[in-house]
Amino acid sequence: MENEYTIPAQARIGHVHLKVADLERSLDFYCNLLGFEVTTMYGSQAAFISAGGYHHHIGLNTWHSKGMSPAPINSVGLFHTAIVYPTRKDLASIYLRLLKADYPLTGASDHGVSEAIYLDDPDKNGVELYWDRPKSLWTYKPDGSLTMFTKPLNMENLLQEL
Repeated sequence: MENEYTIPAQARIGHVHLKVADLERSLDFYCNLLGFEVTTMYGSQAAFISAGGYHHHIGLNTWHSKGMSPAPINSVGLFHTAIVYPTRKDLASIYLRLLKADYPLTGASDHGVSEAIYLDDPDKNGVELYWDRPKSLWTYKPDGSLTMFTKPLNMENLLQEL
């Protein structure tokens, strides 16, 4: 295949649709903890949820997964769903909410271009909550590639945003 095609810069990932074992448990996590809003339900088997009134950012369904166990960690599949917050203060706010709910994190990293908090949803689907640093602060290697890394995120410093 010729490499003459480049996806348009304005393209974006529209939504993720997850198979879950228990729809109510997933709605509790995504809506009651993370703050998404239900935009539509399909009976007791599926829900579409969003931020800010969009038709949906996340679909949840039990069509083939009701009552099932999480997928094994060492298998193919989705690594995580990443949710972008508009500001560092917004990331600090959800972090404080997770702390108050005593919800376990699986990690927290500074990637140079972004800062991220990692956790699992009730079905062990990975979830990344992050904010992007302004592009003007990104750094590049001599060959022109982006400088990215994984360092521990300073959580105390993050909370100082509040």
